[in-house]
Amino acid sequence: MEPMLFEDIVRRALLEDWGTGDLTTGALVPPGRAGEAVILCRKGGVVAGLPVAARAFRLSDPPAGLEPTVEEGEEVPPGRTIATVRGPVTGILRAERVALNFLGRLSGIATATRQAVRAVENHRARILDTRKTTPTLRVLERYAVRIGGGLNHRSDLGSMILIKDNHLRVTGGVAEAVRRTREHHGPAIRVEVEAETLQEVEEALAAGVDLIMLDNMDLATMAEAVRRVDGKARLEASGGLRLEDLPAVAATGVDYISLGYLTTRVEALDVSLELRC
Repeated sequence: MEPMLFEDIVRRALLEDWGTGDLTTGALVPPGRAGEAVILCRKGGVVAGLPVAARAFRLSDPPAGLEPTVEEGEEVPPGRTIATVRGPVTGILRAERVALNFLGRLSGIATATRQAVRAVENHRARILDTRKTTPTLRVLERYAVRIGGGLNHRSDLGSMILIKDNHLRVTGGVAEAVRRTREHHGPAIRVEVEAETLQEVEEALAAGVDLIMLDNMDLATMAEAVRRVDGKARLEASGGLRLEDLPAVAATGVDYISLGYLTTRVEALDVSLELRC
């Protein structure tokens, strides 16, 4: 991922953390003192966000640099050193918390995604994220999903058409909603419709949509939807799904499974920095 996509995010995070200045480091660390630190992964998982952490140290004090000791996306055991940081100690300590926050958060998302991908590896279904991301951090969180082996759903409201329940309440039904969408944007626009019942699945299929979201359906209803659609549209399972649900959902034959929890209820990976100077 190009640094220009996230540099402003990191810069704002540093300014937020610095406040009026690092009172502790300013009092205790002599100016110009150089040092080295290691970043440890205390709990095993998939590492993601090393370029973001590196940018935090570089922006804190340009001579400070991070050298990874593992690959981005590598799965590491507990206690593994994942990076070395060298440079002015003041710069290292001022960026420590911001760098670790990004690294822990993104590694947690990548780890959860990798677990989900493995849960469905014997089936055709692919794991998708959602737009339930932390405000202003979507580009980073979607990146972490990709590092974990998942796919990104639409990135924003302008990426594709997704007709949901509230849209259907305005238009009065699937057929009318799809008709208006095609009329407004043209026939080439990609359209997905959220369906809560088999009747809505049939209506979406008749309207010629590209993708049908099976929202909060039980396994039997999902399997019947797969049978009725018979490959004429892609099917996405969605709605409060957990890791333990995924093998059975994938076994119904859906094409995609979208998981909000990848970016809403994920546990950050426990990473820490130890100064060795």
